[in-house]
Amino acid sequence: MALNLHEKKIIVSKINQISSTALSAVIADSQGISVNKINQLRKCGRESGVKMSIVQNTLLKLAVKHTPFECLKKKIKGSTFIAYSMQHPGSGARLFKNFSIKNTQFKITGAAFEGKLLSQFEINQLADMPTYKEAIIKLLLVLKISSVGKLLYTLSAIKNKK
Repeated sequence: MALNLHEKKIIVSKINQISSTALSAVIADSQGISVNKINQLRKCGRESGVKMSIVQNTLLKLAVKHTPFECLKKKIKGSTFIAYSMQHPGSGARLFKNFSIKNTQFKITGAAFEGKLLSQFEINQLADMPTYKEAIIKLLLVLKISSVGKLLYTLSAIKNKK
């Protein structure tokens, strides 16, 4: 069913509004992926604060105009699926990376963070970046291990003195 001009303007303004508040964006080619798998991906995205949509390329190019994700325009080709990370910059990239491991037809074609187009290596780094909660847990583990290490060092020094 074809969209009329008013519906297209609504879609463009909605995506432009999301683009102006999002932390990062990742685009992928979703051709060949079943609707059920896409729906599962969307469900996981909602749980992790990622807004996703499949939009016509011309509308998407108009929607990202004058936003930090304007650099993605040259990467928008084919069946484009875009994910905006709203809470953590790496959540969309992590979601797409995990999904592409299970579904080989799903290819990440580009990503943008802080107005810069990312390379494939940088996309992987963004996906592997820990969330705030994960970083705090790692810090606490390091502190715990270092305090236990100091205790063992102290006990061995006392043992060696005696």
